[in-house]
Amino acid sequence: MIFFTKPYSFVKGGDSGVGKSCIVLRFVRGQFDPTSKVTVGASFLYAALAPLYYRGAAVAVVVYDITSPESFSKAQYWVKELQKHGSPDIVMALVGNKADLQEKREVPVQDGIDYAEKNGMFFIETSAKTADNINQLFEEIAKRLPRPSPT
Repeated sequence: MIFFTKPYSFVKGGDSGVGKSCIVLRFVRGQFDPTSKVTVGASFLYAALAPLYYRGAAVAVVVYDITSPESFSKAQYWVKELQKHGSPDIVMALVGNKADLQEKREVPVQDGIDYAEKNGMFFIETSAKTADNINQLFEEIAKRLPRPSPT
């Protein structure tokens, strides 16, 4: 079980349909909805307002679909935006989702690893559908968050 000692602001970025909301739903409720509707996220915000979405966030989870090179490119865009406008000490994760679709993979694991390393992030592949590595993602986030100073 993961316990956070204080509330942290959390943002998620990535292309539409990569499973951002499904990852959170799987972690929070332990559920997967195969009929999940696409949610309206920051990708639809005006460019001037986008930095407000992630300013001050302690955690950013940038997600791409391992079967979609286009979503991997969009993830790289989100990382650059976060580096430009986010907090310098933000904990960032690069997540290759839909790992249950190995037979349709188009983004090599090594590409994700290399990009994350170059950008000071940690990398993990998940499947919101099968729950693979969902808890591990949030456990790693919890490990990397700054600890409150003793009072």
